[in-house]
Amino acid sequence: MSMLGSLGENLTNTMKKLAGMSVIDKKVVKEVVKDIQRALIQADVNIQLVLQLSKTIEDRALNEEPPKGITPREHVITIIYEEMVKLLGSEAKELEINKKPFKILFLGLQGSGKTTTIGKLCKYLQKKGFSPAVVCTDTWRPAAYEQLRQLTEDMQIQLYGDPNNKDALDLAEKGLKHFKNQKVIIFDTAGRHKNEEDLIDEMNKLDKIIEPDESILVIDGTIGQQAGEQAKAFSQATDIGSIIISKLDGTAKGGGALSAVAETGAPIKFIGTGERIDEFEAFDPERFISRLLGMGDIRSLVEKAEEVIDEDVATQTMNNMLSGKFTLKDMQNQFEMMNNMGPMQQVMNMIPGLGGKIPKEASQMTEEKINEFKVIMSSMTEEEMLNPKIIKQSRIQRIARGAGVDENSVKELLKYYNNTKKAMKGIGRRGVGGGAMNRLMGQFMK
Repeated sequence: MSMLGSLGENLTNTMKKLAGMSVIDKKVVKEVVKDIQRALIQADVNIQLVLQLSKTIEDRALNEEPPKGITPREHVITIIYEEMVKLLGSEAKELEINKKPFKILFLGLQGSGKTTTIGKLCKYLQKKGFSPAVVCTDTWRPAAYEQLRQLTEDMQIQLYGDPNNKDALDLAEKGLKHFKNQKVIIFDTAGRHKNEEDLIDEMNKLDKIIEPDESILVIDGTIGQQAGEQAKAFSQATDIGSIIISKLDGTAKGGGALSAVAETGAPIKFIGTGERIDEFEAFDPERFISRLLGMGDIRSLVEKAEEVIDEDVATQTMNNMLSGKFTLKDMQNQFEMMNNMGPMQQVMNMIPGLGGKIPKEASQMTEEKINEFKVIMSSMTEEEMLNPKIIKQSRIQRIARGAGVDENSVKELLKYYNNTKKAMKGIGRRGVGGGAMNRLMGQFMK
């Protein structure tokens, strides 16, 4: 399921409807605003907030003159984008690691996904060139140390802890000394299951010993609007706090959690977008909304691609994808990215206008199928990879024999390639809503 499930789908459909309108009048604006209202209320966003947002969008759409060179339709799309970005806090807040050791204190109510999120942040920091170490001070949950041990062992990250020591403050002190030469130290704490006061109390005690440079509260995205209360209590208690919202992988309440936290002014720095260790990203309201509205997020896609394949290959593949000059060689590169970047649908949602247009078989592509296609492509010649049109029956027979598959599998690959190329053709040129959308997307390419 795509990020925030039906919310993204409903908003994308609304934008498509708007992009298809030839006349933008009062009736159309009111209809579009009603669709947005419905989608946000279903996603558990606070009703007062939704009404306020709707009113602003409607007022601006009906009263503002579109800038020169922008059609009324493009102007309305831009207004919706801008106002929804404001709803989520307008600008990205980065985690700035600017000293050694940089100490991060993790907090969260029980079940918020705190320990898993620590693993995700470690992976994220590794990709950025840091080598974080982890200290386990959770003396409440019997399996806490073991869970952290498994997570950190897989990533070859150093861990300090002692399951037999029941003194969290002592563990923090010893862990601090143990890792004094590390660039980044992350402290895991016991999840509380009562209320925010317990969390704040825990934070204050550990704060005196650790003197953290960043205190991070993990909030479960499935709790919806209640997330605002946790964020508010936390942000009032610390000047160096930031929020990670976990479990934003298709839940109906994710929109409520995000907007409720943003409303408190507490900075959301990261979001967890799935169960995999790499389904985790720095939170950027502009990127997030562009994807929810079906406008894609080229910047995220290129960055993700650059993490897993050569930068020149990533750029070339991306250009070919968006210009329609898409060969089997590009698709092979794309599959290399897919294996490292997560589910196909999630990656496709980052491409402007593509999320809702990709062939059904593409969105349901499994890693097993991708691997089969890669084996088939390895049996093709360079000429066939660069010019798939020459692949007729006799070549299909030879490729199938070489790959150890039947001819239908080769035909399935060619059909998938042709459908994907057709779906991508011209998307880079058109965007979602014409010229203004291309200008809007320009900011993601910077």
